[in-house]
Formats: sequence, C-alpha cells, structure tokens
Amino acid sequence: MALRQLRFNDDEILRKKAKEVKVVDDKIRELLDDMMDTLHATENGAALAANQIGILKRLIVIDYEGQYLKLVNPRIVEASGEQECVEGCLSFPNRYGITKRPQKVTVQALNENGEEITIVGEDNMAKCLCHEIDHLNGEVFIDKMIAEYVPES
Repeated sequence: MALRQLRFNDDEILRKKAKEVKVVDDKIRELLDDMMDTLHATENGAALAANQIGILKRLIVIDYEGQYLKLVNPRIVEASGEQECVEGCLSFPNRYGITKRPQKVTVQALNENGEEITIVGEDNMAKCLCHEIDHLNGEVFIDKMIAEYVPES
C-alpha cells in the first residue's frame, strides 16, 4: 500500500467527471487500499474521492462515524429532507462553508468485491456521501456554499 498525493484548490482534475469502473479487480482493490491509507495519513479527514488523488475513477472511501466504506461507482438513488451543514474538504485546506444537503440519502454502489450494496446515510453521513459523490461529478463543496464559515479559534 502507498500514500497518494492529494490535489488542491485549482487543480483542474477536481473539476473533471470521473469514469465508471467496469471491473472490480485487484488493481481497483489496491487503489481503494491506497486511498484509505492516504485518508488515514491526513489530519481531520472523513472521506476521500479518487479525483482528490488525481485518478478519474468513480471510487470513494469513508472512515467516519463508525462506518468504514470502500465504494465503487456510488450513486444517490434517493434523497429526502434538507439540512444546513458545515463542510470542509481535504482538497481545500483551512476553508469551510455552510451548505444545504439532503438530510437522508440512499446510495447504491459496489463494494471492494464487486458486490452490489445499498447504504442509507442520515445527517452527517448523508452530507459526507453527497460531498464525495459530488467530487466524482467534478463538483466541489465551494460551489454549493451559501456562506463562508470561520471556526472559532
């Protein structure tokens, strides 16, 4: 396993749409492992999309609120409610904003073994899933900010 280099701010790859993964094989599993290692080596991270390490594949990893997920081709199939969120992003260090997100989402994806799974995320997990899936579509949280957020020191 290896740590991958994060992409930041105006890197054009953060604005590109990731391509669907056709086959979940050892190469994809290794990439997911590398992404999780990179996430764990980065301070204050909850999740990571492949775009953020310069790879245009529809892959995300999440280690947040007791959920440890490696998702291939995730897509939101249902969303309900609305919540105001405070968001940050590993690709935009020290920048935070207030966004509006669904309060609950249902996501379909493949796991690291190529098996179809369904995940229901509420509150912070819904925010996290939406944030990462947006990355795969070339969208970043600053596009959705309704206001800047400055954390108290």
